[in-house]
Amino acid sequence: MAGRQDRAEYVRIARELRARIMAGDHAPGSRLPTLPELAATHGVSETTIRQALAMLRGEGLIETRARAGTRVRARPPVHRLQADRYRNKRGSGPATPYTRDQGIGWSEYRLDKRFELTEADDELAELFGGAVGEQLLARHFVFHDNDVPTQMSTSYLRWSDVADTPVADPINEPWPGGTRAQLASIGVHVAKVTESLTGGMPSPGEAETLRLGASVPVLRIVRRHIATGGRVVEVARPIVRRADTTVVEYEVDLDDGV
Repeated sequence: MAGRQDRAEYVRIARELRARIMAGDHAPGSRLPTLPELAATHGVSETTIRQALAMLRGEGLIETRARAGTRVRARPPVHRLQADRYRNKRGSGPATPYTRDQGIGWSEYRLDKRFELTEADDELAELFGGAVGEQLLARHFVFHDNDVPTQMSTSYLRWSDVADTPVADPINEPWPGGTRAQLASIGVHVAKVTESLTGGMPSPGEAETLRLGASVPVLRIVRRHIATGGRVVEVARPIVRRADTTVVEYEVDLDDGV
C-alpha cells in the first residue's frame, strides 16, 4: 500500500512541475528549486522529489548537471516536413531537403558522415527490389542545426551506380540539392520518392546521438528514391527525428471531381 502511495505522490508532483514548465512558470534555462525546497513545498521526502524529477528528465524536460543544479531544457522548435520538400526549388543559395525542413541557411548546417561498403540484407534487398548480398554504399549521417543534432539516418546507394564517382566520396558532403542532385550528377534521374513512417521509443544510441530524454519518442522514416522506369536507386533506413517536435504534412490532389 505504501509503495502505491509513494508512486502516486511522485507522479502527482511530476505532473504539477510539468504543467508549470509547459505554462512557462519555469522558463527554459531557468533553475528549479533545490531538492530540500521542493520537498518542503510539496510536503514529501527528497527521495520522492528525486523520483518526480527522474520522470521529467526522462521526458527531456529538465537536465541536471554537476554544480549547476537542475534546469529546464530549452524546447526545440517544431519543424514541418512538407510533402514537396524533395522537389527542385530555386533559392538564393545552396540547400537540401533537410535545410528546408529546418528553415536554416547553409552556414547553419553541419553534417557528420561515415561511409562504408556493405551488402544488402533481406529487408534491404526487398526495399531495393534486388538480390540479397548486393553490394551497397552505406552512408551514416547525423544532421546538425546550428550544432544541435536533430536528425540521423543511414542512406544506401547501389555500389554499381556510384563506384568511382564523386558521390562515393564523403569529402563532397554535404551536397547542395541532396541525394536527388547527387544522382542527377551521374546521370540517374529520380522520378519518385516514397516514404513510410513508424513511431516508437529511441534506442540508446539514438537517444544519445540526438540528445533525447529516454521517454521522448522518435519518428523513423524509410525513404526510397526511385528512378525513371521504376528502379530503386536509394534507400534510407531509417531517417530518425524526435516525434514531439516534428509535423509530417501530406497533400493529396483530388482531380476526379468527387
